[in-house]
Amino acid sequence: MSEIDKQQQETNKKQKEANLNFTKLADVFIAQANKECDKADHQLVNAALLYASARFSAFITASMSESKENFESSVDSAVEFYSEEFIKMLKEHMKQYGYVLEKELKKDA
Repeated sequence: MSEIDKQQQETNKKQKEANLNFTKLADVFIAQANKECDKADHQLVNAALLYASARFSAFITASMSESKENFESSVDSAVEFYSEEFIKMLKEHMKQYGYVLEKELKKDA
């Protein structure tokens, strides 16, 4: 195996591990949201998650800024980035739930 192949294999391994850690962390938040749905309206829980995500995204953007001016100049691009990422993820999950519903409807028919 060439050195390039070994490096690519290591990169792939690290990416798979990062993806797994990402999914595990997301699952922690989802599990907590599901618990909260036992006590509160689902739409309220969803709104709270969106609010928390927006607030944390603003915090991350501010904490990565070197100055107030740097923060202010990066707001529009940060909002665009977070919005685009959310839309991509939401569309993917809507598609997945569409498949699940389709299977359920076929099973019940």
